[in-house]
Amino acid sequence: MGEPLIELKDIYKIYQMGDEEVRANDGITLSISKGEFVAIVGKSGSGKSTLMNIIGALDVPTDGSYYLGGEDVSDMSDDQLAAIRNRMIGFIFQQYNLLPKLNLLENVELPLLYAGVGHEERRERAMKSLERVGLKEKWRNMPNQLSGGQQQRVSIARALAGDPSLILADEPTGALDSRTSREVLDFLKQLNREGNTIVMITHDNSIAVEAKRVVRIHDGKINFDGDVEDYAAII
Repeated sequence: MGEPLIELKDIYKIYQMGDEEVRANDGITLSISKGEFVAIVGKSGSGKSTLMNIIGALDVPTDGSYYLGGEDVSDMSDDQLAAIRNRMIGFIFQQYNLLPKLNLLENVELPLLYAGVGHEERRERAMKSLERVGLKEKWRNMPNQLSGGQQQRVSIARALAGDPSLILADEPTGALDSRTSREVLDFLKQLNREGNTIVMITHDNSIAVEAKRVVRIHDGKINFDGDVEDYAAII
């Protein structure tokens, strides 16, 4: 195992629903090293989305500590969370989250714009990112002129543009047909081979086994954490 990028220790996320206390994450301890490709898998309501929000610095735990690249994220303010997200995390969403009124290049530039990168460098990095996903020639196109698979590739280009420490993919094939899903998964594997750390959230075991390591969440707790071969043997 290499140097840890993600270190979660005794993470609890507790919600009050009327009189009932819901433990969406119930004492999760997890370490993910730089360069890993990890799938976090669980059924709806298992707590995997809550965990993704904490890993993605979109939310903070009720209790426990979370270090991302050595920085304590657990009790950051909203502004600090936004800054660390922008600097360290590239997000890939199920519904692509592209802005319909911007062309592909402008969509990919967005995180760089928020990061205060100058115009020329921004263009250059966004174009390079589109080239990596095979869509450089279409940079002027609008999102609605693309297929679902192409839109997901643009969202991958946007995630890569800021050269993040972590790529966080939330159900990245959820809106795609099986052939296009295969293309996106192969691309994620390629990114991992190039040294990118990828954490993929999914409810689907057939997608989870495309990663190298699987962490399964059930009722807010981890009930499996191991190599994909070991996981494939028990599902």
